[in-house]
Amino acid sequence: MSKGNRPRIVSLLPSATEIVCALGFGDALVGRSHECDFPTDLVADLPACTVSKIDVEQSSKRIDQAIKQVWQEHQPAGKALSVYEVDAAMLDELTPDLILTQDQCEVCAVNLSDVQRAVDAMVVSKPRVRSLSPLCLEDLWKDIEGVAEAVGDVTRGCELLERLRRRVAQIGWQSAQLEKRSGVTCLEWLDPVMGTGNWVPQLVELAGAVDLFGRAGEHSEYLSWEDFEKADPRLIVSMPCGLGIERSRRDLEILLEHPVFGRCRAVRGSQ
Repeated sequence: MSKGNRPRIVSLLPSATEIVCALGFGDALVGRSHECDFPTDLVADLPACTVSKIDVEQSSKRIDQAIKQVWQEHQPAGKALSVYEVDAAMLDELTPDLILTQDQCEVCAVNLSDVQRAVDAMVVSKPRVRSLSPLCLEDLWKDIEGVAEAVGDVTRGCELLERLRRRVAQIGWQSAQLEKRSGVTCLEWLDPVMGTGNWVPQLVELAGAVDLFGRAGEHSEYLSWEDFEKADPRLIVSMPCGLGIERSRRDLEILLEHPVFGRCRAVRGSQ
Protein backbone atom coordinates (compact mmCIF):
# COMPACT_ATOMS: atom_id res chain seq x y z
CA MET A 1 0.00 0.00 0.00
CA SER A 2 1.30 3.46 -0.88
CA LYS A 3 2.08 6.27 1.53
CA GLY A 4 -0.83 7.42 3.64
CA ASN A 5 -2.63 4.10 3.06
CA ARG A 6 -3.81 5.34 -0.33
CA PRO A 7 -3.74 2.46 -2.82
CA ARG A 8 -1.73 2.60 -6.02
CA ILE A 9 -4.48 2.44 -8.65
CA VAL A 10 -4.44 1.46 -12.31
CA SER A 11 -7.71 2.18 -14.11
CA LEU A 12 -8.26 0.44 -17.42
CA LEU A 13 -11.64 2.03 -18.03
CA PRO A 14 -12.30 5.76 -18.69
CA SER A 15 -15.45 5.86 -16.54
CA ALA A 16 -13.63 4.16 -13.67
CA THR A 17 -10.85 6.74 -13.98
CA GLU A 18 -13.40 9.54 -13.67
CA ILE A 19 -15.02 7.85 -10.67
CA VAL A 20 -11.64 7.57 -8.94
CA CYS A 21 -10.99 11.27 -9.57
CA ALA A 22 -14.49 12.27 -8.45
CA LEU A 23 -13.81 10.42 -5.20
CA GLY A 24 -10.69 12.52 -4.69
CA PHE A 25 -8.20 9.74 -5.44
CA GLY A 26 -6.84 11.06 -8.72
CA ASP A 27 -3.39 11.44 -7.18
CA ALA A 28 -3.42 7.72 -6.36
CA LEU A 29 -3.61 6.74 -10.04
CA VAL A 30 -0.34 5.33 -11.36
CA GLY A 31 -1.56 3.98 -14.71
CA ARG A 32 -4.48 4.14 -17.11
CA SER A 33 -5.90 2.71 -20.32
CA HIS A 34 -4.97 4.20 -23.70
CA GLU A 35 -8.48 5.71 -23.84
CA CYS A 36 -8.51 7.44 -20.44
CA ASP A 37 -8.20 11.17 -21.15
CA PHE A 38 -10.16 12.97 -18.41
CA PRO A 39 -9.53 14.79 -16.13
CA THR A 40 -6.64 15.81 -18.38
CA ASP A 41 -4.51 17.38 -15.64
CA LEU A 42 -4.59 14.17 -13.61
CA VAL A 43 -4.25 11.46 -16.26
CA ALA A 44 -2.44 12.89 -19.30
CA ASP A 45 1.03 12.01 -18.00
CA LEU A 46 0.15 8.56 -16.66
CA PRO A 47 1.56 5.55 -18.54
CA ALA A 48 -0.94 3.70 -20.73
CA CYS A 49 -1.24 0.02 -19.88
CA THR A 50 -3.40 -1.05 -22.83
CA VAL A 51 -3.39 -0.66 -26.60
CA SER A 52 -5.99 -1.35 -29.28
CA LYS A 53 -5.28 -4.24 -31.65
CA ILE A 54 -7.47 -2.50 -34.24
CA ASP A 55 -6.51 0.63 -36.15
CA VAL A 56 -8.99 3.18 -34.82
CA GLU A 57 -7.99 5.74 -37.46
CA GLN A 58 -9.62 3.72 -40.23
CA SER A 59 -13.23 4.24 -41.25
CA SER A 60 -16.09 3.36 -38.91
CA LYS A 61 -17.21 0.63 -41.30
CA ARG A 62 -13.75 -0.96 -41.33
CA ILE A 63 -13.52 -0.77 -37.54
CA ASP A 64 -16.84 -2.61 -37.28
CA GLN A 65 -15.67 -5.21 -39.80
CA ALA A 66 -12.39 -5.72 -37.94
CA ILE A 67 -14.20 -6.29 -34.63
CA LYS A 68 -16.56 -8.78 -36.27
CA GLN A 69 -13.54 -10.60 -37.74
CA VAL A 70 -11.96 -10.90 -34.30
CA TRP A 71 -15.29 -12.16 -32.96
CA GLN A 72 -15.52 -14.84 -35.67
CA GLU A 73 -11.99 -16.01 -34.93
CA HIS A 74 -12.57 -16.30 -31.18
CA GLN A 75 -16.09 -17.69 -30.91
CA PRO A 76 -15.47 -21.15 -32.47
CA ALA A 77 -12.63 -21.68 -30.02
CA GLY A 78 -14.77 -20.53 -27.09
CA LYS A 79 -12.37 -17.69 -26.33
CA ALA A 80 -13.29 -14.25 -25.03
CA LEU A 81 -13.24 -11.44 -27.57
CA SER A 82 -9.89 -9.69 -27.32
CA VAL A 83 -9.83 -6.32 -29.07
CA TYR A 84 -7.26 -4.79 -26.73
CA GLU A 85 -3.87 -5.84 -25.44
CA VAL A 86 -2.85 -5.45 -21.80
CA ASP A 87 0.78 -4.51 -21.12
CA ALA A 88 1.53 -7.00 -18.35
CA ALA A 89 5.14 -5.84 -18.02
CA MET A 90 4.02 -2.25 -17.49
CA LEU A 91 1.49 -3.33 -14.88
CA ASP A 92 4.17 -5.29 -13.05
CA GLU A 93 6.50 -2.29 -13.11
CA LEU A 94 3.82 0.01 -11.68
CA THR A 95 3.16 -2.36 -8.74
CA PRO A 96 -0.50 -1.39 -8.30
CA ASP A 97 -2.55 -2.37 -5.27
CA LEU A 98 -5.81 -2.10 -7.23
CA ILE A 99 -6.74 -2.53 -10.89
CA LEU A 100 -10.11 -1.33 -12.14
CA THR A 101 -11.57 -2.91 -15.28
CA GLN A 102 -14.93 -4.03 -16.69
CA ASP A 103 -16.85 -7.08 -17.91
CA GLN A 104 -19.86 -5.28 -19.36
CA CYS A 105 -18.71 -5.07 -22.99
CA GLU A 106 -15.75 -6.77 -24.67
CA VAL A 107 -15.71 -4.19 -27.49
CA CYS A 108 -15.78 -0.97 -25.46
CA ALA A 109 -12.76 -1.66 -23.24
CA VAL A 110 -10.25 -4.30 -22.22
CA ASN A 111 -12.03 -7.37 -20.86
CA LEU A 112 -11.73 -8.96 -17.44
CA SER A 113 -10.16 -12.21 -18.63
CA ASP A 114 -7.27 -10.37 -20.33
CA VAL A 115 -6.67 -8.34 -17.17
CA GLN A 116 -6.74 -11.46 -15.00
CA ARG A 117 -4.18 -13.19 -17.23
CA ALA A 118 -1.91 -10.15 -16.94
CA VAL A 119 -2.28 -10.12 -13.16
CA ASP A 120 -1.49 -13.83 -12.97
CA ALA A 121 1.78 -13.13 -14.79
CA MET A 122 2.82 -10.38 -12.37
CA VAL A 123 5.56 -11.20 -9.87
CA VAL A 124 6.26 -7.90 -8.10
CA SER A 125 2.75 -7.36 -6.78
CA LYS A 126 -0.54 -9.20 -6.69
CA PRO A 127 -3.15 -6.44 -6.95
CA ARG A 128 -6.85 -6.70 -6.29
CA VAL A 129 -9.01 -6.52 -9.41
CA ARG A 130 -12.36 -4.74 -9.30
CA SER A 131 -14.59 -5.16 -12.33
CA LEU A 132 -17.48 -2.86 -13.26
CA SER A 133 -20.50 -4.18 -15.13
CA PRO A 134 -23.25 -1.55 -15.38
CA LEU A 135 -26.37 -2.11 -17.48
CA CYS A 136 -28.60 0.57 -15.96
CA LEU A 137 -28.34 3.67 -13.77
CA GLU A 138 -28.77 1.69 -10.58
CA ASP A 139 -25.78 -0.44 -11.60
CA LEU A 140 -23.76 2.73 -12.07
CA TRP A 141 -24.57 3.82 -8.51
CA LYS A 142 -23.52 0.38 -7.25
CA ASP A 143 -20.26 0.59 -9.19
CA ILE A 144 -19.46 3.93 -7.60
CA GLU A 145 -20.09 2.37 -4.20
CA GLY A 146 -17.85 -0.54 -5.18
CA VAL A 147 -14.99 1.69 -6.32
CA ALA A 148 -15.28 3.77 -3.15
CA GLU A 149 -15.06 0.61 -1.08
CA ALA A 150 -12.09 -0.64 -3.13
CA VAL A 151 -10.10 2.58 -2.65
CA GLY A 152 -10.93 2.56 1.06
CA ASP A 153 -13.24 5.55 1.45
CA VAL A 154 -16.90 4.54 1.68
CA THR A 155 -17.81 7.92 3.17
CA ARG A 156 -16.67 9.81 0.07
CA GLY A 157 -18.57 7.32 -2.03
CA CYS A 158 -21.78 8.05 -0.16
CA GLU A 159 -21.24 11.80 -0.48
CA LEU A 160 -20.59 11.55 -4.23
CA LEU A 161 -23.67 9.39 -4.74
CA GLU A 162 -25.82 11.80 -2.80
CA ARG A 163 -24.71 14.70 -5.01
CA LEU A 164 -25.29 12.71 -8.18
CA ARG A 165 -28.71 11.49 -7.10
CA ARG A 166 -29.75 15.07 -6.28
CA ARG A 167 -28.67 16.25 -9.72
CA VAL A 168 -30.56 13.42 -11.43
CA ALA A 169 -33.67 14.10 -9.36
CA GLN A 170 -33.53 17.81 -10.20
CA ILE A 171 -33.21 17.11 -13.92
CA GLY A 172 -36.07 14.63 -13.74
CA TRP A 173 -38.28 17.17 -11.96
CA GLN A 174 -37.52 19.88 -14.52
CA SER A 175 -38.13 17.63 -17.51
CA ALA A 176 -41.43 16.45 -16.00
CA GLN A 177 -42.72 19.99 -16.54
CA LEU A 178 -42.37 19.64 -20.32
CA GLU A 179 -45.64 19.39 -22.20
CA LYS A 180 -44.28 17.29 -25.07
CA ARG A 181 -41.97 14.28 -25.00
CA SER A 182 -40.09 14.16 -28.31
CA GLY A 183 -38.99 10.92 -29.94
CA VAL A 184 -35.20 10.60 -29.85
CA THR A 185 -32.78 8.25 -31.58
CA CYS A 186 -29.34 7.93 -29.98
CA LEU A 187 -26.69 6.41 -32.22
CA GLU A 188 -23.77 4.49 -30.71
CA TRP A 189 -22.22 3.75 -34.11
CA LEU A 190 -22.76 5.33 -37.51
CA ASP A 191 -21.56 2.80 -40.08
CA PRO A 192 -23.35 0.48 -39.74
CA VAL A 193 -26.00 2.34 -37.75
CA MET A 194 -26.37 1.14 -34.15
CA GLY A 195 -28.73 2.44 -31.49
CA THR A 196 -27.86 2.78 -27.81
CA GLY A 197 -28.93 0.62 -24.91
CA ASN A 198 -27.90 0.09 -21.29
CA TRP A 199 -28.54 3.25 -19.23
CA VAL A 200 -28.82 5.71 -22.15
CA PRO A 201 -32.62 5.23 -22.58
CA GLN A 202 -32.97 6.14 -18.90
CA LEU A 203 -30.98 9.33 -19.48
CA VAL A 204 -33.21 10.18 -22.44
CA GLU A 205 -36.30 9.66 -20.28
CA LEU A 206 -34.87 11.79 -17.48
CA ALA A 207 -34.26 14.54 -20.03
CA GLY A 208 -37.93 14.52 -20.96
CA ALA A 209 -37.92 12.51 -24.18
CA VAL A 210 -38.57 8.97 -25.42
CA ASP A 211 -35.84 6.71 -26.82
CA LEU A 212 -37.36 5.22 -29.97
CA PHE A 213 -35.06 2.20 -30.16
CA GLY A 214 -33.00 1.76 -27.01
CA ARG A 215 -34.16 -0.49 -24.19
CA ALA A 216 -32.87 0.19 -20.70
CA GLY A 217 -30.72 -2.56 -19.25
CA GLU A 218 -30.09 -4.23 -22.62
CA HIS A 219 -27.11 -4.06 -24.94
CA SER A 220 -27.05 -1.79 -27.98
CA GLU A 221 -28.32 -3.20 -31.27
CA TYR A 222 -27.86 -2.54 -34.97
CA LEU A 223 -30.66 -0.61 -36.70
CA SER A 224 -32.01 -0.95 -40.21
CA TRP A 225 -32.48 2.20 -42.27
CA GLU A 226 -36.04 1.04 -42.92
CA ASP A 227 -36.84 1.07 -39.19
CA PHE A 228 -34.98 4.34 -38.83
CA GLU A 229 -37.16 5.96 -41.48
CA LYS A 230 -40.37 4.58 -39.95
CA ALA A 231 -39.45 5.95 -36.54
CA ASP A 232 -38.77 9.38 -38.07
CA PRO A 233 -37.12 10.83 -34.94
CA ARG A 234 -37.50 14.48 -34.01
CA LEU A 235 -34.02 14.49 -32.51
CA ILE A 236 -30.92 12.44 -33.35
CA VAL A 237 -28.03 12.24 -30.91
CA SER A 238 -24.74 11.05 -32.40
CA MET A 239 -22.51 9.49 -29.74
CA PRO A 240 -20.15 6.94 -31.36
CA CYS A 241 -18.61 4.67 -28.74
CA GLY A 242 -14.96 5.42 -28.03
CA LEU A 243 -14.65 8.33 -30.46
CA GLY A 244 -13.81 11.89 -29.48
CA ILE A 245 -15.81 14.99 -30.39
CA GLU A 246 -13.81 15.91 -33.49
CA ARG A 247 -13.84 12.37 -34.90
CA SER A 248 -17.57 12.11 -34.17
CA ARG A 249 -18.19 15.32 -36.08
CA ARG A 250 -16.23 14.00 -39.07
CA ASP A 251 -18.18 10.76 -39.05
CA LEU A 252 -21.45 12.67 -39.28
CA GLU A 253 -20.69 12.88 -42.99
CA ILE A 254 -21.49 9.16 -43.15
CA LEU A 255 -25.05 9.87 -42.08
CA LEU A 256 -25.43 12.95 -44.26
CA GLU A 257 -24.61 10.86 -47.32
CA HIS A 258 -27.50 8.46 -46.70
CA PRO A 259 -30.81 9.51 -48.32
CA VAL A 260 -32.96 8.19 -45.46
CA PHE A 261 -31.13 10.36 -42.96
CA GLY A 262 -31.90 13.49 -44.93
CA ARG A 263 -35.62 12.70 -44.96
CA CYS A 264 -35.96 12.49 -41.16
CA ARG A 265 -37.80 15.29 -39.32
CA ALA A 266 -34.75 15.89 -37.15
CA VAL A 267 -32.62 16.69 -40.19
CA ARG A 268 -35.27 18.59 -42.15
CA GLY A 269 -36.01 20.75 -39.12
CA SER A 270 -32.39 21.82 -38.76
CA GLN A 271 -31.95 22.82 -42.38
